[in-house]
Parts: sequence; C-alpha cells; structure tokens
Amino acid sequence: MKESVSMMSKYIQRALGFVAVLITITSLGQAQSGSTRPRRAPQPKPTPQASPANTQGNNEPLLTPTPTKNTGVAVPVSTGSTSLAYSLLQQKKYEEALKEARKVAVLEPNNSEAWKIAGFADVNLKQYKEAAVDLQKALDLQRVSGQEDANTVDALAQAYARNEEFDRALPLLVTATSRTGVKPDPALLFLRGLSEYRTGKVDDAIRSFNATVKANPKDAASLFYLGRIFFERSDLPASIAALNRSTAADLRFAPAWALLTTAYLRRAALNPGATADADYLSAVRAGESLTRIRTDAEAVTLFAQALISAKQYVRAAAELEKVTVGADTKGATLYLLGVSQSRAKNFPKAISALERAAAKSPDDVNIYRELGYAYEISKQFGKALAAYENGARIAPTDTDFKESIERVRPQVKP
Repeated sequence: MKESVSMMSKYIQRALGFVAVLITITSLGQAQSGSTRPRRAPQPKPTPQASPANTQGNNEPLLTPTPTKNTGVAVPVSTGSTSLAYSLLQQKKYEEALKEARKVAVLEPNNSEAWKIAGFADVNLKQYKEAAVDLQKALDLQRVSGQEDANTVDALAQAYARNEEFDRALPLLVTATSRTGVKPDPALLFLRGLSEYRTGKVDDAIRSFNATVKANPKDAASLFYLGRIFFERSDLPASIAALNRSTAADLRFAPAWALLTTAYLRRAALNPGATADADYLSAVRAGESLTRIRTDAEAVTLFAQALISAKQYVRAAAELEKVTVGADTKGATLYLLGVSQSRAKNFPKAISALERAAAKSPDDVNIYRELGYAYEISKQFGKALAAYENGARIAPTDTDFKESIERVRPQVKP
C-alpha cells in the first residue's frame, strides 16, 4: 500500500509538471495572432483567432467628414464633381460614396479629394487594404500641391495599422499623435503602441500604451497589451495587475481572461507553496470567466489546466468531457481528461481517454506514463508493461520508465 501511495504521488507531480508545460498564451492567439487589435469574445477564439474584433469603441475608426477631435481640422466641403460623393459620405452611404468617388478618380486621377473620399468610405466599410491605396494616393497628391491634410494622414495611419502594415503605419501615427498643441486621440495612441509593439519597439510601445491608459483608464486593449508585454518579459506581478485592470474594463474580453489565467498558472508553478495555492485558485476564477464567454475546446482546456492545478479533478473532468466527444479532439485535451479522471480515481474513464490520447499523439511520452499508471492501478499489468515500454522507446534515458518496467514485469503472467 505504501508503494502504491508513493507511486501515485510521483505521478501526480509528473502530470502537473506536464500541465505547466501545456500552458501557452492561448488565445492570445487570439490577441497575438496578427490582428490589429486583440480579438474579442463571444466569438470563440481569441479567436479570433476570430477576425480582428474591437475591444472598445475608442479603438474603432469611424471616419466622417466632421472635424476630428485630435486635430480640429475639418474635411473640406467639396465642390464640383466630388460634391455628390461627399454628400453620400456625410449621409453614411459609404458604398454609394465609394462608387461615386471612384468614378471621379478615374476621370480625374489627380483629384486628391476624390481619392480621399474613396479612402474614407473604404475605412468605414472596413476595407483597409483598399483604403490604404486610396488614401496614400490622396496624400501623395496633397503633398505635391503643398496642402497635406491632417485628416488624410490620420485615416491613412489607421488603414495601414488595420491592414497590419505596421511599418508603414508607425511614422504616420507618430505624426498624428505628436502635433504641437493638440491632445492626441487615444485611438491613435493605441494604434501607435500596437505598431511599435509589432515592429519590435517594445519600450516605445509601453510608453504609448501607458499614454493611452492615462487618457482613458478603461482602455482594455492597451491594458491587455501591457499585460502581454510584461508576461513576455516574465514580470508576472506587473502582467497580472495590468490584465486584472483589462478584464475589469471589459468583462467580455476573452484574450485578457485567457492570458490572466495563464499568468496565474505560471506564477504558481514558479513559486510553490501557500502563494501558489492562492494563484491556482485565481487561475480557476479567471478560467471560469473565460468559459462564460467562450466554450470552445481551447478555452475549456485552459480552464481545466487551472482546475487540475488546484486539485479540483472531478470538476476538471466534467468540463473536459464537454469538449472531447468529437473525432477531432486534440491529444493534449484527451490527456488532461485522462489525468483528471485518474486523479479522481475513475480509472476506467481515465484509460479510455488516455487510449484515445495515445492514438492521437503516439509520440507523447507523458501519455504512456499516465496510461501505464492507470493500467497498473487497475491491475492490467500486461497493458501497463506495454505502455511503459512504448514510453521507454520514445525516451530511452527516462529512469521512471525503466523503474516502472522492472516493477510491472514480474506481475505479467507468461
């Protein structure tokens, strides 16, 4: 009995160690993955890893022909051939305005106002690639005539940033947020920080995101990116503080909840003891908030990692069973289900999940370690030996497998 308890303790430690390895910046995907803003729920991704989703209104451009808040420069009222296009833009009939402006631009390719109106319509239609082309033409023509317009610069900066052309967006955004005597627009400050971050100017990005938060303390997107930068620098206290502020500012910001869960798990893994227990419980709370927004396998798997780390095995198994019924379930998710069931002492279900995991991820030594343990506890010694031997073939220097094989082999009947 003493040997069995010791063996279980060893496997719990090894399994939880693997859970720590599984921890990734999940959706940050979502917010990590090439969007111009962090992606936001309820589309299950950061997800966007859904398409770039806005986290709050001040980061979404809505270009109209009215004076902009940050420059006070009005889009000039057009005369002649662009009047109809401008009127349609004022009425927010963006498709019609675009069509009319393009007709003028074809007939008058040097008409900067036609290109500008077309670009503004593009941006409001979220056609950022086309907007960048049209607005760049407008700006080039304005510069030739010595009449550069701040609104065109700002709109072009947004179009480049939204189209993820951050190297082209950044100089324009620096100009847009550095005008003498003009208070920078928080939306442009955010895009400046994002462009700096995505072009490797991380210290500059921190300053820009902090400036955005100073202007708008509830800017969830800027707080998220600050949390992400600190996480990447392994400054977990600062990361957790920023991410808590981000989630408080936007309760449905899934990427922030995902990264907050991960940050708590990582800090707990690095600092075992009483403080780790508190961090694991905080990870559970953050993971639970995430799954109120997203119910996909990625989100549930992260939540389950937190539950397993907090030793809430039955609850972890119940959550994972929701997302492991399909044939496309990942081996890592099935592995966690097997660990949860094994720690809850439901070995038949643990074996079933781990067998599926092994079929999905046949080169994962952790699966064979856990599967061998579940077989051994269930006194299926022949299968246990086979699982341990599979693991030993993959990791021939792993002493645990060698010890397990030696322990089990005498129990196998000839």
